[in-house]
Amino acid sequence: MEPVKIGIIGTGNISDWYLRGAQRSRLIEVKAIADIRPEAAQAKAEAFGTRAVTVDELLKDPEIEIVMNLTLPMVHAEVSHQIIDAGKHVYVEKPITAHFSEAAPVLKAAKAKGLRIGGAPDTFLGAAHQAARGLVDAGTIGRPVGGAVTFMTRSSAHRYANPTFFIFKKGGGPMLDMGAYYLTQLINIMGPIKRVTAVSTNGIPRREVIQGPLTGEVIDVEVPTFHNGAIEFASGANVAISFSWEVHRHRRSHTEIYGTEGSLSMTDPNFFGGTPQVTNAGGDWQDVDISAYAFGTPNRVMDDGRSEADYRMIGVVDMAMAIRQNRPHRANGDMCMHVLEALEGFERSSLEGRHITIETPCERPAAVPKGKDEEIFLD
Repeated sequence: MEPVKIGIIGTGNISDWYLRGAQRSRLIEVKAIADIRPEAAQAKAEAFGTRAVTVDELLKDPEIEIVMNLTLPMVHAEVSHQIIDAGKHVYVEKPITAHFSEAAPVLKAAKAKGLRIGGAPDTFLGAAHQAARGLVDAGTIGRPVGGAVTFMTRSSAHRYANPTFFIFKKGGGPMLDMGAYYLTQLINIMGPIKRVTAVSTNGIPRREVIQGPLTGEVIDVEVPTFHNGAIEFASGANVAISFSWEVHRHRRSHTEIYGTEGSLSMTDPNFFGGTPQVTNAGGDWQDVDISAYAFGTPNRVMDDGRSEADYRMIGVVDMAMAIRQNRPHRANGDMCMHVLEALEGFERSSLEGRHITIETPCERPAAVPKGKDEEIFLD
């Protein structure tokens, strides 16, 4: 089978990991890459053995079927509409749009043309998360009734050259920056969200930039930086959440699921691997073997020296094969929009003092078959 031809618009840091993922694949091929800065596209093309073109040239290429939108969040909607107008399927980096109100028109435009929308994160397709889902589906912990999610750190974003556009300004913050990983992981385990509630605050309203060309400038923090809340799922289970840029250190797990017969401790949803743990009623924690599933072997060395499994691009591979096979793809636009509505719902809940009902439809994506590599998406 000939690989599905992919185009990429946007050459930010995340593009490196998508391009590395494409290099590992025989099912897709990045034919061209574009950016509003031609020199950035050229440098990326040379580094990864592809071709730099203008955005217009990329969108007019009849061989390119899927275009990845890796631009800044504030132009996700605009660029996705351009891709749809050109008759291409879209796969967009999270969030699907900078604001929830922009998402439905993107999906409506794609549907009108018979095109697909896919989007990050695709980490839930990784071995650790699929192995954990397999245990839940097998009834190992009984019926899930509750859980807890924690993403809390002392954000060093003020150390970046320009930390304002996605960290501390509208459309950013810990919930919108990182929450998609956790909520998508939970939907993979327990299905769609019914409603959310939260109390959201801003711990440090002004931060000084201490590195790069903006050193010494003071940033006004325009978004909440500490959220405590809860998610109620359509299944009836509820999960407590804590997201923050204000915590120096804590001892809480990334994600825990509590069932009628036991508990499950899951791994960092920003990556694909790790070692989940499970316990039955009264038993000790036991490591979960994830080796039967693909995309769990560490392949990326982080700045702190630890190794992680990072297989970004497998959501695109699944989408490409789903187009060929005329089946649903897993990292799909409906789920992306559902997640974004919930993420914005936490701040709305705090501001309005009420539960926020999630109205967008979403189905739990199909489980990933066991196997060793991308061939599993051919099943």
